[in-house]
Amino acid sequence: MVSAFFLTSCSNYPRLLSFPFSDNNRSFNSRSSELNPFIAGEYITFASDRNGSQDVFLFDAKNRRLIDLPNLNSLEEIASNPSISEDGRYLVFTGSTQGKSGLYLYDRTTQQKRPLMTQIRNEIRNPMISSNGERITFEIANNGQWDIVVTDLKGNILNIPGNLLQ
Repeated sequence: MVSAFFLTSCSNYPRLLSFPFSDNNRSFNSRSSELNPFIAGEYITFASDRNGSQDVFLFDAKNRRLIDLPNLNSLEEIASNPSISEDGRYLVFTGSTQGKSGLYLYDRTTQQKRPLMTQIRNEIRNPMISSNGERITFEIANNGQWDIVVTDLKGNILNIPGNLLQ
């Protein structure tokens, strides 16, 4: 059994979450690499190669089960760094196809994945969605440094001083 410590809110932390190992690929722990776990409310999202390609997964910690994400993962895309809104509706993650980075948003209500930014030559990493699901931040490699960009849910760069892509 694998246990993990997560900092949750200002009260009752750190909280020990303990999930048993399972070979059925429907639990949180498997024999595969579970990368970049992100916790928001009762949800844990992570990237894993458990199905033969690096995909995004969503785990319901309260009910201790994986949640299906129809129309999200693709064999030709390497997904990484997923983040989820507090209400569990929106997932944001980076994807790489043929050496080009992209930033994607998945809406669990409509079961649709849409690109926010694609075919970017610079590497994108660590996307985060705000708790209310209205803003997305991410880092982008630029001239030997990492800059932070803030967008809305449509991928529009917000007019915040210091945004690289304004």
